[in-house]
Amino acid sequence: MIIPRITIEQSVSLDGKGLHTGEPVQLTFHPSTDGIWFRCESERVRAIPENISDTTRCTRLGTISTIEHVMAAIAGLEITDLEIEVTYPEMPGVDGSARPFVELLRSATLVPLSGDSSTVEIPDLYRRLFFQEDSIKIAISRGDGVWRYEYIQDERWPGTQTHEVHGPDEFANQVAPARTFALLEEIGHITALGLGLGLDESSCLVLGPDAYKNEPRFPDEPARHKLLDLVGDLALAGVPIRALNVVAERSGHRTNVAAAAMLWQAIHS
Repeated sequence: MIIPRITIEQSVSLDGKGLHTGEPVQLTFHPSTDGIWFRCESERVRAIPENISDTTRCTRLGTISTIEHVMAAIAGLEITDLEIEVTYPEMPGVDGSARPFVELLRSATLVPLSGDSSTVEIPDLYRRLFFQEDSIKIAISRGDGVWRYEYIQDERWPGTQTHEVHGPDEFANQVAPARTFALLEEIGHITALGLGLGLDESSCLVLGPDAYKNEPRFPDEPARHKLLDLVGDLALAGVPIRALNVVAERSGHRTNVAAAAMLWQAIHS
């Protein structure tokens, strides 16, 4: 599979608070011709599955945390080359979604690389991949960009939500704005662990026992956000959204990254 290489025309920045730590951080996107890399001070790490160091409530690359929303924005815009620099080793939470990153990248103007570097060849996926662990399932196949996530809470409200998108063109409007969320009964435990300190009721959707506790952007916002996380984590394998069909149930960052490693191995072996 040969795809065009895309970067941005100019560097752009935003300031915010780390999603979990609440620490001040400035994020800057820089043009690149070297793939997708994250940088904080002297650390520079390529965004590939083998460099993921932790998946506890976020995806950590080396020491740089919460990369999944940025990676989802990059994948949704089909960017292949970008340097992501932060002044603190965590991505800003901003509004809890990928939309601010999509908007910032668009403001920098997406441009194709030129000359001999204008395209890159990515090996095709010739077999279907299945990841299963108890009730967690992720199925990946060569396809045309149909991605579906089933968010399942069994007896707890909201029960089951399903959201599906068709290719990257739907990502910016249908998936990128979906915010991170928490169950009401988990919030005390999350804050006791020192997590989610960069979020508030405008940037985190709270699921009460029988209804949302604050205004959702979509009726099925949790399913959309879980799909957002899935897109961001699987983007570590470097395969464009439009080249795959993916279905997932109950997966989180740990299992998403495991599936990304399977995909990476399948196309590079």
